[in-house]
Amino acid sequence: MEVRIDKYLWAIRAFKTRTEAADACKGGKVKVDGVSVKAAREVKAGEIIKIHKGAIEYTYKVVEPTEHRVGAALVPQYAENLTPQAELDKLKAPVETFFLTRDRGAGRPTKKDRRELEKLWDELD
Repeated sequence: MEVRIDKYLWAIRAFKTRTEAADACKGGKVKVDGVSVKAAREVKAGEIIKIHKGAIEYTYKVVEPTEHRVGAALVPQYAENLTPQAELDKLKAPVETFFLTRDRGAGRPTKKDRRELEKLWDELD
């Protein structure tokens, strides 16, 4: 049985919608055996699929092609997840590294600080 790759990726729950899967193929984010593929390419058992989503590159091995969406518990019957643990650890990266924080009072004054300064200047005049 041969199935379109966009249908297959949707069926094994790699993407929430088939449109997302097709767009990923169009954008060059899906590779089969190291080659970028179009959404209409058919997958066969034994092929290795690499999907680049965000900062992570997921790797799957096709066990058995399917065009019907399967429950999460049944996915291992159709695809083997070969994603290295180092890639999965990127999901658990601390959130603090992505956002800068500023201590209150450091840098430019807040609106409240500005109002207090203006009130003080008015009293001195």
